[in-house]
Amino acid sequence: MSSFGSPASGAPRVIKFIALGVAAIVAASALNPITVITAGQRGVKTTFGKPDEQVYGPGIHFKVPMAQAMNVMDVRIQKGEGEGNAASRDLQSVHTRIAINYHLDPNRVVEVFRNLGTTTDIAADRIIIPAAQEAVKAVTAKFTAEELISRRTEVRDAIGSLLREKMQRHGLVLDEFAIVDFAFSRSFAEAIEAKVKAEQEKLKAERDLQRIEVEAKQKVASARAEADALALQRQQITTDLLALRKIENEREAIRKWDGKLPHVTGGATPFIQVSPKP
Repeated sequence: MSSFGSPASGAPRVIKFIALGVAAIVAASALNPITVITAGQRGVKTTFGKPDEQVYGPGIHFKVPMAQAMNVMDVRIQKGEGEGNAASRDLQSVHTRIAINYHLDPNRVVEVFRNLGTTTDIAADRIIIPAAQEAVKAVTAKFTAEELISRRTEVRDAIGSLLREKMQRHGLVLDEFAIVDFAFSRSFAEAIEAKVKAEQEKLKAERDLQRIEVEAKQKVASARAEADALALQRQQITTDLLALRKIENEREAIRKWDGKLPHVTGGATPFIQVSPKP
């Protein structure tokens, strides 16, 4: 009885085709005499594993198949983050998180390739992380825990300067450095919070006192002005002025009188002599 579509007979053939395809790709790559380097990259050509001193920029470059290879290096800005523990000058434990931007110096890619290889992660693991940890510990030890907070910009610049110097030795350029966070022990954080609260309450009390003093001065000034005004009025009151005010009041009363006598309950009716009109 004959079998139909037996998979066992075709499997070795498929595997053979795959192996031949992979071998062809590898051979074509090895025999390809052209390497294209794009923007943001540099090339290091090796002849039987020995790097040339020339740095190859973006463009098309030729190589001798099987004898030479073009190793592509990324010189674009890379981002790195790290964290670690250190101690302040007053022996407070400080946990620091940092972030940096850096890139390979395009003019030193041959040196970097020779010492570190082609992978920027290798540079980060071998150079940047240890250098950053050392710089953070060295600078943190020069400041108290409170100064790390109040003089944060100065601390950041000092760490960045030290880290930049260490990275430059290995052909790496530090573009930006930032302290993401400073974390202290819980007891110290509570002490700082209490101190800040006390300073805020002190400032509020000082402002309240200044406000009270200003209001008191305003009241004194107002009372003094009123007293001065009364004193001036008393100085201006004379006998002639009083007589003049009396005459003015009598004239005003006569002007407002409607000609009717007031009603009086009981007693004698006052007699008012009215002279006839001429």
